[in-house]
Formats: sequence, structure tokens, C-alpha cells
Amino acid sequence: MSEELSPTESNFAAAAAGPEETTDEKPIQQRKNGLYPGVSDELAENMKSGWADTELRDLEPIAQAGHTADRRAALSRRFPGERLVIPAGNLKTRSNDTEYSFRASTEYAYLTGDQTEDGVLVLEPKGDGHEATLYLLPRSNRENGEFWLSGTGELWVGRRHSLAEAEQLLGLPVKDVRELAAALAEATGPVRGVRGHDASIEAALTDKVTAERDEELRVYLSEARLVKDAFEIAELQKACDSTARGFEDVVKVLDKAEATSERYIEGTFFLRARVEGNDIGYGSICAAGPHATTLHWVRNNGEVRSGDLLLLDAGVETNELYTADITRTLPINGTFSPLQRKIYDAVYEAQEAGIAAVKPGAPYRDFHDAAQRVLAEKLVEWGLLGDLDVDKVLELGLQRRWTLHGTGHMLGMDVHDCAAARTETYVGGDLEPGMCLTVEPGLYFQADDLTVPEEYRGIGVRIEDDILVTEDGNKNLSAALPRRADEVEAWMAQVKQA
Repeated sequence: MSEELSPTESNFAAAAAGPEETTDEKPIQQRKNGLYPGVSDELAENMKSGWADTELRDLEPIAQAGHTADRRAALSRRFPGERLVIPAGNLKTRSNDTEYSFRASTEYAYLTGDQTEDGVLVLEPKGDGHEATLYLLPRSNRENGEFWLSGTGELWVGRRHSLAEAEQLLGLPVKDVRELAAALAEATGPVRGVRGHDASIEAALTDKVTAERDEELRVYLSEARLVKDAFEIAELQKACDSTARGFEDVVKVLDKAEATSERYIEGTFFLRARVEGNDIGYGSICAAGPHATTLHWVRNNGEVRSGDLLLLDAGVETNELYTADITRTLPINGTFSPLQRKIYDAVYEAQEAGIAAVKPGAPYRDFHDAAQRVLAEKLVEWGLLGDLDVDKVLELGLQRRWTLHGTGHMLGMDVHDCAAARTETYVGGDLEPGMCLTVEPGLYFQADDLTVPEEYRGIGVRIEDDILVTEDGNKNLSAALPRRADEVEAWMAQVKQA
């Protein structure tokens, strides 16, 4: 990272970056008054000119422009006569003067296709519907020095699209976001906004919105994503295909991971995610040995030992922000031990039962119940639950000591997609074609669990696939990765030889 501006230049940049400083000579004038001695008149004047016209013209709309327009139209029909405000969010500080990589809010990206920070979508009531306007930061101002003196200027962080370019790409009117807060503060009439992403926008709406009304908007936007359109399904398939290649990458370097740690696995998968997509869709779980019994093991700093299992739960997020979520439990040396295979086969059988229950019209909970029954049967068969029968075990939920979690969740732009949906439309509802969910049963025998035989302790197995509900059943989007124990062993041997 290059050095930051000097203290005097940083002060200049702060003034230049402010909304009120973008259309006149105030920052330059302040410097002339001696407040910014680090920048000479001559340099400031020199930096204003001599730049080529780089405006991009005749741009093709982004691939999802038609889909985002349909989504906005549905949103308009749901909340007639109300102003709707959906922000992208802002950069978040990681440490001191560095920020985390920006990821636009799911609601905003879903409705616009845009992924830039500080953007805001506003649907203004008009006639029987709404007029949608996107508010974005324009290109850096060269007249007042913002483009080279501000830490968010073009020469520091890269070129932004102009407002005209954004209109062509996104297919809706675009205005300067720096004018929005004042306009919202003066606006009248009912307003709903998505909270938690942009404090300045929320402040402008403070006396116009209520938590209850805003929650209704958030719930609607969550439920709207329950059924995926054709674009979304294609993106999820792309994410699964990239993730499968990432798992292959990991198998190829297991020997290097043994010489280092789980971090080698994490870094290997991350490379695939960045090369073929935007990022990882969530923190990768690279859990070797007894770490596999910790559901969300993301420290990824443990040993990788031959003879142990590796539970790898990871997903590539595409450039359009759709993520896969796949888990495979792999024998690090390429071969399951008899006990590992017994536990693995039980989880595989449970997953098969769960996937078979995914079909249109089926209650959402059916796939979970089907998988849990199989696991309960195995636990009873292995003598881990005394003389109780399977029905009693399920009634009391005793199998959950070792199954721990639900068998799946909706998937999409968020790894746990549609999380704000109402119970009656999600876990209490029925499956429909176009829904995409994970099926991921597991068995986890903690290293300190004295209720199981010693040889079970420290073994964790989960198998997870991304399942699309179709008109006549389901489709496994992650089927490129083998699941059956013998197929996993054969695949690992083949990958290692490639």
C-alpha cells in the first residue's frame, strides 16, 4: 500500500471530499488563504488539466438489468403510494485508516445489480406506481482536487463510472447521491427504508419512518428471494461449479497442508474464489481432525494429519454475489478407516433421504425430518441411546446431541438467504419450483464426549449439497462433487494424480 497524504494534504483532502466542496473553488481558495501549504498554486492548477476524455459511451446493460427491473416493479406493486429507500451501505473500518472490502447490501444489489458503496435506490411514488432513481457518487472532481487529494479519489481507489455510464449499464435514471440526504429530509409522505447499512440516510429519515414499517419492507425483500428467477439459478450453478473446482484444488495440496496447517486449505480455496468470482460467500470452514466437530470452525489454524478427516465447508461467491454452500468430509490420506466409513455412510444415507424429500408442494420441514430419522435410526442401532426406540428418540430430540443443527437453509445472495422471511412462508411453508436450499445432515462426536465409545470421539462428518426445487422434483446443483464414500476415495486418487 502506498503512503498516505501528509497531514496538511490530508486536511486538504478532507475538505475537498465534502459534498459542499465539489462544485466550486472553496478548497483551492482555503489553501490560498494559507490553510493548506503542502500544495502549491501551480501544482493545484496543473492537476486540473491535460486529462483525456475517458467517458464510456454506448454501453450494453448488465446481464440482470431486465430481472432487476421486474423485481422493482413487484416491489412497487407491494407498497403503492410510499417512498421506498434502499441503501447499498458504506465502507467499514477494519483498523485505523484501512477498510474492509466493500460488499453491497443484498437488498440493494438484488434490486439494482449495482455493487458500489454509498449508492441508494429510491422508489418515488408516481401515479399508480413508482419512479425508480439510483443515487450514486459521480466520478471524482478534477476542478477542486478531489480526484487526487481525497483518499476516496480516483487516483487512490480507481475510476468510478460516471452517472451517465451507470444509467446505461443499470437501466434506470441515476443522480448524484450527495444531493439525496437533504432531499429526503425535506420530503413528505409515507416512507419505508432498509436499515442497518447507511447511517446518514437513516438520519435523514429519522422522523419519517417507523421500525415496524421498515421491518415490513425488509421482510418483503427477503421473501421475494425465496423463488429464484432464471438469472439467479444460472448464477448459483456457476457458483457451485467454481466451488467444485476449489475443492479439487484443495485435494491436490493436502500434502502441503499437512506440512503447514488448515490455513493452507483456506488460502487454496480462497484463490479459486477470487479468480473465478467476487470472493468466498462466507468464512471457509477448513476443519481437520477433531475440529470437524465444531460447527463453525473458521480459525483454520490447526494441524492437518494423515488418518484424520477434513471437513471442508466452503463456497465461491460469483461476481454477481450469488454463493454456493457445499461441504465434503474427506479422508486426508485418501482412504476412510472402517469407523470413519461407518459414520460417513450413515450421514450419506441421511442426506439421500433428505434430498429425496425435496420436491414441489412438500412441506419445507420434510427434508429435515427425513434426514433426522435416518440418523436417529443409526444412533439407536449403534447402541448410543440405550433401549429407546427411534420414535421416542425423535420425540425427545435426543439425537440432537450428535446431529446438532437443522438439515438445511435457503441459499442465494446470502449463504443463509431469505433470513427475514416470516415463519409461515419459509420453514412453515411448502417448497416451490425455483427455491434453492442446502441439504446438510451431520454427525459430530465431540472429543470430550464420554457417552460414546472412545474411538468415536473427535470424528465429525457433514455432507452438504445445493438443491434446486424443479417442476417435477429437484436438481443437485453441486453434483459435480462425488458424495458416496467409494466415489470420494476414487475421485481423490484421480485428482491427486492429475
